[in-house]
Amino acid sequence: MPEISRFLGIVIRMFFDDHNPPHFHAEYGESHAVMDIRRLSPLSGNLPPRVMGLVIEWAALHQQDLLDDWERAQTQKPLQKINPLE
Repeated sequence: MPEISRFLGIVIRMFFDDHNPPHFHAEYGESHAVMDIRRLSPLSGNLPPRVMGLVIEWAALHQQDLLDDWERAQTQKPLQKINPLE
């Protein structure tokens, strides 16, 4: 699963040819969540509250980039790295 961003100990990944709805995976230590790109909400998993807030903040800033990478992933094209939260 390609890594598309990393910041503050959080790793963001996306699978190729994955199921709908458009989503990404956020990992922090032993915690993991699958995040809906359009709704900016968790589909499954759990992250510490502060980390979840950072992931949602980052995703809101890069929502179109995430949707663009989702489209690339669906067609097996290389994913673009997305800037970390600063």
